[in-house]
Amino acid sequence: MESMHSSPNSTTFPLPPIELQTIPSLSDTIPNLPTLPNPIDKSPYYHPDPSFYLSACDVILRQIIFDFSSPSSSSPLLAYHRAGPRRFIRFDSDDVRAAIVTCGGLCPGLNTVIRELVVALWDLYGVRQIFGVQSGYRGFYSADMVELNPRVVDNWHLRGGTALVTSRGGFDLEKIVGAIEKRGFNQVYCIGGDGTMRGAVKIFNEIQRRKLHVSITGIPKTVDNDIGIIDRSFGFQTAVEIALQAIHAAHVEAESAVNGVGLVKLMGRNTGHIALHATLSSRDVDCCLIPEIDFYLEGKGGLFEFLDQNLKKNGHAVLVVAEGAGQNLIPRTESQKAEEDESGNPVFLDVGPWLKSELNNWWKRDHPGELFTLKYIDPTYMIRAVPANATDNLYCTLLAHSSIHGAMAGYTGFVSGQINGNYAYIPIEEVAAAKNAVDVKDHKWAWLRSVTNQPDFQQA
Repeated sequence: MESMHSSPNSTTFPLPPIELQTIPSLSDTIPNLPTLPNPIDKSPYYHPDPSFYLSACDVILRQIIFDFSSPSSSSPLLAYHRAGPRRFIRFDSDDVRAAIVTCGGLCPGLNTVIRELVVALWDLYGVRQIFGVQSGYRGFYSADMVELNPRVVDNWHLRGGTALVTSRGGFDLEKIVGAIEKRGFNQVYCIGGDGTMRGAVKIFNEIQRRKLHVSITGIPKTVDNDIGIIDRSFGFQTAVEIALQAIHAAHVEAESAVNGVGLVKLMGRNTGHIALHATLSSRDVDCCLIPEIDFYLEGKGGLFEFLDQNLKKNGHAVLVVAEGAGQNLIPRTESQKAEEDESGNPVFLDVGPWLKSELNNWWKRDHPGELFTLKYIDPTYMIRAVPANATDNLYCTLLAHSSIHGAMAGYTGFVSGQINGNYAYIPIEEVAAAKNAVDVKDHKWAWLRSVTNQPDFQQA
């Protein structure tokens, strides 16, 4: 690799080429769209200077960490358009009819996102036709719309859940797009997880096929933080905060009993981010089990041996398990193996009660007559249902504003998300396909292992 010394204390290295991930625009399929000045220019709340508006040249790199000791790669670096207001927009505010829908399970911050979409559309862009879709995707064709304005949503950010009501399943593409066209919606904001994003891709493609003047944008929601590309999903930090309360209770119960074990099951069907971050934040956890790591119960290096040693040494132990961990160990029938929920996800068996039963059976078998206390805590619905904390509330606000700026500028088929601390527009197809598993080879997992001293569960 060539280098050029520009000063005694600095070195310049060449970077691979940059590949911009462009996002679709309504102008790609609809000719003669208007080009209008951004009404923020005349807003009584804003006095933007020229640098306030972003252009197509403002981009964010996905990869920002490099090892210059390695041979340079010819693979291009991925870049995304930076999210934010554009000087010119493609919608007349008086003509905008916006629809907001929440799908899937609950997550802290849902109501904040809805509120901020409504308030920003109303106050920044002068939009007066804003509607909430009730009951998830099926609500487009089966439920009454709720007319929204800043007065209606004023205190929604203080509430958990979703005021629009949510559901899983009910995705009928023809009926949904038909309802969007019939009701005259030209901006649709889809808030949900990976299933919701996959549905939004289908809606986007069908709208493109019909050449409708409709912008589709997704705001990714998953308390598990398992959506890829973005730094994190909203509600995740609140989830970790509430999970800590459950771990603390389990620790108090465990250390207050003879041979006490506190068992906490946390959310995380496919990834263990909540369990990982809560364990690192707590420092009271002795073992953390996540879907990305297989574990076993019996024998040398197994969970039972580790807990036995911990109880002899400390007199108590705290065990955290993500809901997707150990699914290969739980006995299930053939029909259970093929079962799926309404969103098409495999149905997981409940690892918490199963592990609780296995622990009790182990102790009775190997330590007959000895005292043993096992307290099991499942805070799933406490975590899902709480309002967002301060950090997530701010994040929800910026995601909502980013989505509106992109839709008003005529972009479609995109997701607003944080990449390396900045807000970007990402093609919705990429987000729908990307996963965010815990990297058990990185420093964070090594840090967890050093905190818990748990086994690696590698059998010889």
